This record gives sequence, structure tokens and C-alpha cells, in this order.
Amino acid sequence: MSTSAISTEYLKLSVSERIQLVEDIWDSIAAEASETIELSQAQKDELHRRVAAHRTDPSTAVPWEEVRSRLFLGKS
Repeated sequence: MSTSAISTEYLKLSVSERIQLVEDIWDSIAAEASETIELSQAQKDELHRRVAAHRTDPSTAVPWEEVRSRLFLGKS
């Protein structure tokens, strides 16, 4: 299937279905390339900052299920 045919088909999906498709594609890429994807120093620094912030106050964390629900329902 050509890229243009794929584009035509995925645009027929609902927003939530497209989000799920992107998640699935990303997971497949991550599974194949987990050893070859390198984080930049800025990304590493941001991860360290976030982990430190979480350790300082874990109560500010939002469970993934809640984040995902907000994304799919379009609520903030």
C-alpha cells in the first residue's frame, strides 16, 4: 500500500482511533529501535529534572489512565 493510500485511509478514522494508531506505531518503533535511539543531553536533563520533582512531591503525579482519558475525551 502506498503512503498516499495509507494517508487517505487513516484520515477516515476518528481522532481517538488515530491517537491509538500513533501509539501503536510509536510502540512498534520503540520496540525495534530501543537500542539505537539516543536521547539528547537536553532530554536527559529534562528526565532527571522530572524524576527529581516527582521524588520531591510524588502527590503531584497524575496516573497514566487519567492522562490518557483526558487526551481521548479532550478534557483538561
